[in-house]
Amino acid sequence: MAGRTPFWKPEFHAERRPFLLQRGEIIKALRERFSDLEFVEVETAILQVSPGNETHLQAFKTELTQPGYRDRRYLRTSPEFACKKLIAAGERRIFEFARVFRNNERAPLHHPEFTLLEWYRAHGRYELLMDDCLMIIACAADTVATRSVAWRERIADPCADPERLTVADAFSLHAGIDLLPTLTPEGPDRNRLAMLANDIGVHIAKDDTWGDIFSRVLSEKVEPYLGLGRPTILDEYPTEMSPLARPKPSDPRVAERFELFMCGVELANGFGELNDPVEQRARLEAEMAKKHQLFGERYPIDEDFLAALATMPPASGCALGFDRLVMLAARASRIEQVIWTPLP
Repeated sequence: MAGRTPFWKPEFHAERRPFLLQRGEIIKALRERFSDLEFVEVETAILQVSPGNETHLQAFKTELTQPGYRDRRYLRTSPEFACKKLIAAGERRIFEFARVFRNNERAPLHHPEFTLLEWYRAHGRYELLMDDCLMIIACAADTVATRSVAWRERIADPCADPERLTVADAFSLHAGIDLLPTLTPEGPDRNRLAMLANDIGVHIAKDDTWGDIFSRVLSEKVEPYLGLGRPTILDEYPTEMSPLARPKPSDPRVAERFELFMCGVELANGFGELNDPVEQRARLEAEMAKKHQLFGERYPIDEDFLAALATMPPASGCALGFDRLVMLAARASRIEQVIWTPLP
């Protein structure tokens, strides 16, 4: 893109180099911590049959070619499907520093190619992932010898006891919206949520779905107030917004899914894994139907992934934006500062 300084310019590299060295130290420290917890580091394939099947994710496409053969392939948006296949194969605790790719995403907190730290626990409750997240952010801060992390004007102590909120509680506290009654047995009540969102000044388009409105309220009215002064664990996301997560047995309207926030920035997304292949197929197909309606395309379903789910034990998994973690710990202002060779 015009106007971006090439990363190889010596003066620009010199400005970024302290952040990049801290990145390497944090990777080293986290590898040691995961090893201490008896996790195995894995490397899964970047080229996939399906990049993932969430409605709003945009993937990069390519082709696999051989004499007389051409087939569509994608650069992964996450290592999730491959990691779950390894859990089905018999691995019990795995982690990966995974290079992933998402198109149509470039901003101070977004880069088209970035790194996810992703890990899985077979037979592990998803609440254990919350403790893992707190360990990771504390380890990163300790590695760079800081007791606070920052993003713009927001500061937080990564070692402080976290704030724990359900999504419903956060909507009530920060947006004045009673969310759960909009999730009815007949399905999400789009009109009711639209009315509530409109009352607090959130713009609603005619073609917005319940999920679109939910996401807009979350990003405008809730997320800026999370992780201020201390980490926030936002738990029990609506099942409607969690296509790969198990519903909570106590209330199937919400899922065994949480996100970790620091300084108003989403750092991690973890959940109890849905391992019912029939239900998972239905959810992925529904996501792709929405994608086709919105963007005129759909990604294939990974049949090998669904076959693996049939034998995968109960498990939990989490993805953490590693570049964002480094940004906050090193107090960088944009994601390109913590990536060795950012795109022009």
